Amino acid sequence: MSSNGNTFGKRFCVTTFGESHGVALGCVIDGCPAGIELTKEMIQAALNRRRPGASVTGQVSASVTARKEADEVEILSGVFEGRTTGTPIALEVRNTSQHSGDYGNLDLTFRPGHADFTYDIKYKGNRDYRGGGRSSGRETLARVAAGAVAQEVLKQKGIKITAYTIRAAGISAEKRDLSQIEENNLRAPDNEAAAEMNKKIEELRAAGDSAGGVIECLVTGCPVGLGQPAFEKLDAQLAAAMLSIGAVKGFEIGDGFAAADSFGSQNNDTMHAENGKPLFDSNHAGGVLGGLSSGADILFRVAVKPVPSIFKSQQTVRRTSDFNSDGSASYESTELQIKGRHDVCLCPRIVPVVEAMTALVLVDSLLRDLQ
Repeated sequence: MSSNGNTFGKRFCVTTFGESHGVALGCVIDGCPAGIELTKEMIQAALNRRRPGASVTGQVSASVTARKEADEVEILSGVFEGRTTGTPIALEVRNTSQHSGDYGNLDLTFRPGHADFTYDIKYKGNRDYRGGGRSSGRETLARVAAGAVAQEVLKQKGIKITAYTIRAAGISAEKRDLSQIEENNLRAPDNEAAAEMNKKIEELRAAGDSAGGVIECLVTGCPVGLGQPAFEKLDAQLAAAMLSIGAVKGFEIGDGFAAADSFGSQNNDTMHAENGKPLFDSNHAGGVLGGLSSGADILFRVAVKPVPSIFKSQQTVRRTSDFNSDGSASYESTELQIKGRHDVCLCPRIVPVVEAMTALVLVDSLLRDLQ
């Protein structure tokens, strides 16, 4: 993995580039096998699920930003006559709907909950503050584009990834009907719960506030043995991938934290043989044992924080001087009222990002095992 933190993977390597209000965003994929069927339409379908201003059902969604972007992808290299060539694949998406003037007051003033302050310190004021720049959630479109390529590789192995919202604005899904995920604006597997989530989110939008939630991800068809020992366990790689998503603040796999209140006799997944094949009687481990995939379904959850860009006045600080040679600077207290177009709940748009990052982890592990 790149020491500069912009590259993910060891065999299926993805480097992303671009900022929220820059000219374009995109990625370069190195290590994709040759001969994989891949078209612009396949990648575009994934990007359409993540793009700003998009509604899952075609109806107005209280969750998503009013920013409208086509997010039209262009394949610059690595694909010929609808198939990958084995050479680096370059994908690019141009920004077309920037309102950079909305961020003119953020060059020296730091939004609570955002990376403004930490980026300003690390890079000594040399940061693109428009829309959060590189730290913006818009960076995830490059991940989704790369994930779309990875999923085409995984399809050949019968591996399927499905993520969905199980909790938002304090309201939980009561069932897991995967057929309902694309029938509501929260991408929840429970239409009735989704309606309640959306109602609460509408109230929060009217109040100038925001909400968080929980995304669950299910992987089926994964073979036994994916992952590496010790420091590169499959669940550790999944955790790192999920926590690299800006709004994700927690990760658990299988029973997760609930296992802490369980007993070994309850938490162990017993096994039996059927027609000469080993089968698990339960899946408290979430499909990973000893850092390797067990052949059972992989099941994990991520915690998504409330959108930090809210329309309430907030207390913060403003840098009032240039940086000194020792890296210090002077600050003063101030209040900030942000402008712009922002999501109220990120869950429905983070669902395809979670799927993409899961695909990148799995395809990288798969290719490492095949080397």
